[in-house]
This record gives sequence, C-alpha cells and structure tokens, in this order.
Amino acid sequence: MENQQRLKQAQIGAIVGIVGNVILAAIKAIVGFLGNSTALIADAVHSASDVVGSLAVLFGIRAANRPPDEDHPYGHGKAEPISAIIVAVLLAIVGFEIAMSSIEAFKGEVEIPKFIALLTVIFSIFIKEAMFRYKYNLGKRINSAAIIANAYEHRSDVFSSLAALVGIGAAMLGGRFGIPWLVYADPVAGLFVSLLVIKMAWSIGKEAIHSTLDHVLHEEDIAPMYQIVSGVEGVKKVDALYAREHGHYVIVDIKVSVDPHITVEEGHRIGKRVKEALMTQANVQNVFVHINPYSSEE
Repeated sequence: MENQQRLKQAQIGAIVGIVGNVILAAIKAIVGFLGNSTALIADAVHSASDVVGSLAVLFGIRAANRPPDEDHPYGHGKAEPISAIIVAVLLAIVGFEIAMSSIEAFKGEVEIPKFIALLTVIFSIFIKEAMFRYKYNLGKRINSAAIIANAYEHRSDVFSSLAALVGIGAAMLGGRFGIPWLVYADPVAGLFVSLLVIKMAWSIGKEAIHSTLDHVLHEEDIAPMYQIVSGVEGVKKVDALYAREHGHYVIVDIKVSVDPHITVEEGHRIGKRVKEALMTQANVQNVFVHINPYSSEE
C-alpha cells in the first residue's frame, strides 16, 4: 500500500474517532449530571480521554509517514508506537481519576439515576462497538499500532459502558423496590470501569514499548526472506538476517557470504540484488547488506 493512501486512511480513522468521542463525551456528561449517574459521568470522562488519544494518534501517524532525513535515516516509523504509549498513559491517568471520583461518591448521599441515563449508555455501547470494529480492521489492514491501540480505547469504552449499564440498572431497581444497598451499584460500576481502563492501559503500553525497543521478527516470520536471499545468484550462504520493526514498516540487516575470489564490484552487485529481492516483500522499507567472504571451513 502506498504511503499516501495509507496516511489518508489512517487520518480519516483518527478524525472519525475524534468527532465520535467529542459527541459521545458531551452527551454522556450532560445526561450524567442531569440523570444523577456517577457511572455515566465516569464513562463520559473516559470518552473525553479518547479524544486526546485520537489526537495523539493523528499526529503520530503524520510524523511516522515523513520520509527519512539526515537525522532520521531509518525514517520516522517509531512515531506510531510512541503515540500508542501516549494513549496508554492517558488511559491510565483517566482510570485513576475515575476510581477517585467513584470512591468520593460513597462518602455522600447517592442519588438514584434516571431512566435517560440508561438509554444513553445503551446508545453509547452500540456506537463505540461500531467504532472499535472500524478502527481495528483499519489498523490491521494498514499495519498501524497506533490505530489498533486507538481501537482498543473504543473497546475499553464499550466495557466501561457495559459496567455503567449494570450499575445504573441495579441502582434504579434498588430505588424502585426499596433495596438501599443496590443504590450504591452506580458508583461501584464506576470503580469497576476504572479497573478495566487501567488494565487496558497496561496492555496497550506493554505492546507499544515492546515495539519501540527494536523488536525483531521471529524466525517463522523471516523464513520467507531467507528463502528469497538464498535463491539470489552469487549468494553462497546467509550468515545473519535481522528484520527490525520500525512502526508500520520493517528495516532489514543482513549478512551474506559470497565467493572470496570475485571483485569488490561483483560483490557489490550481489549485495544490490539481495536488497532488490527483499524490497519486494511487504512492509520492507530499507535493507542494509554486509558482504562476507565465503569459507567452506566456517
């Protein structure tokens, strides 16, 4: 997929997330205050954090698609996992904020949520699940860690809305049938939401940090590359092959052995053929070839 087409699709995905989350956060916040629901207000804060996350993803994607320059000869691909880390940190902060506000709700008199709060949560669940599926499929299609991380933000919002739905529904039943302890289900749901958000932040952050630490593809993933290079004319042996993930693309470092009696120019031609062969592989952005003299004893 061409970079410009990939960038356009990623930007559309991020903008859809921003607009959708702004609308949902506003609706849930207003209804949460008017409908006396701590869980819905917590859910609104969660949706608001997704706006910041989508903005971080948008800027990260734009930076990642900038071409290599003198200071960044390997390109700017790692801007995407870095933006995913930002998303994870934001999620963690929001999770702790929701937990604190839910705990505070226990200290005062808990009001029974209104029916409109229940309807709003149900509406939010359908919208956020649709946004998750759209973003996740897009992220997989264009191989974007940032978009996938942003998709899981939407999925965490689905879980938080489900928890809010249970909490609001239980609190309404408690008020209707005179069961005092059920009234506290609403702030309990808010607390449960905070734990889900923190867990999601940990998962996203762990994966993103792994990607930024020059993670190399596993043997089964680079096996086709070995076969391609082994078939290149003049290559006697593949000594080493490392394919480093650099955001949405891969940088390959390879060492091959050639006949020690050929000229430097002939060795260079073999190295060029190796590079050209690997550059045909999906997501390979650049290849660095080192030529070794072949020795049957080694």
